[in-house]
Amino acid sequence: MDLLLLLLYAGVCTAVFKIFKIPLNKYTVPTAVLGGFVFLGFLLFWMNFKHPYAKYAKELYVTVPIVPAVSGIVVDVAVEPNQEVEEGAVLFQIDPKPYQLEVNRIEAKLVDARQAVKETGSTLERAKAAVEKAVADRDRSKKAFERAAEAGAEVLPQDEIDNKRQLYLANEAVLEAARADFIQIQQSLAAQIGGVDTRVLEIQAELEKARYDLERTTVRAPSRGMATQLILREGAMAASLPLRPLMVFVPSERRWIVASFWQNAKRNLRKGAEAEVIFDAAPGHIFEGTMAKVLPVIPEAELQPGGTLVSGDILEHHDRMMALIELEEDLNQLGLPIGIQGRAAVYADHDALHSSPVRRILLRMMGWLNYLYPIKK
Repeated sequence: MDLLLLLLYAGVCTAVFKIFKIPLNKYTVPTAVLGGFVFLGFLLFWMNFKHPYAKYAKELYVTVPIVPAVSGIVVDVAVEPNQEVEEGAVLFQIDPKPYQLEVNRIEAKLVDARQAVKETGSTLERAKAAVEKAVADRDRSKKAFERAAEAGAEVLPQDEIDNKRQLYLANEAVLEAARADFIQIQQSLAAQIGGVDTRVLEIQAELEKARYDLERTTVRAPSRGMATQLILREGAMAASLPLRPLMVFVPSERRWIVASFWQNAKRNLRKGAEAEVIFDAAPGHIFEGTMAKVLPVIPEAELQPGGTLVSGDILEHHDRMMALIELEEDLNQLGLPIGIQGRAAVYADHDALHSSPVRRILLRMMGWLNYLYPIKK
């Protein structure tokens, strides 16, 4: 941009010397040169101070790596590359058969568990009846033993009394075993959460997990956007590994321009200030916009804890600030690809010398030069 001003001044001086036929001597030439340096130097200083210029501006965007939640063979790729789709649209399909079989197996297991709970209820009733029968047998044998013991050996043989005693003790043991079985079955039925047996709940959770995995065999778009550079094909093995995405998805979001400015321009980078941007992909076109914000951090000064000492070299770099610029025009309607690069200028609200037209002219001249070749520096 400085070179453009010098060339423009040189052209004006040449025209003035030719039109007014000013002689070239030791007075006129040094006056024109020194006057140009003084005038252009002050103009550049004031213009750069009041109207910051960013020679590096670029549209940044976020991509979403598509990693399936389950593994399997890809049987269908439903999305077309670089075609915008709505949220929830099918991107590709993983073979669902293994997961459907797992769902069927757990569903059968759940039916068996519910049937087992019903059978446990019937078993409890039988155990209760067994306890009642054991109580009756114990009481009957106890009374028989007590009568025999009262009669004594003078009426009944001692062997018969001992047999009745052993029968009573045996029935007592049977009663204790029946009560233990009853308590065990009762506790099993009492193990419930919300009125549902814990075994049934566990299998239901397995079934929900299996159904979730089955549903995730159909991979859908996380939002409105497009899949770009699509190289996924049928027959590929999809693995649920975060480090191995199968496609890159670009969400459709507001397009922001990020421009880098020298740090001394911060005082004139105010929210809502007028801004203009030119892009290499749109020669001669000026995009008007406004300053949205200056990012509150400078990435180059970032430090993270680790096992390596920080070198003083990071202090030598003159890092730039990054600012967001919101454009008034929709870049999608102009067919410009996402991620285009260019340059930007921000104009101060108050300028005593009214130097903003010079900045605007220079920015437009650089935009016209993009018809021939982009200026990288």
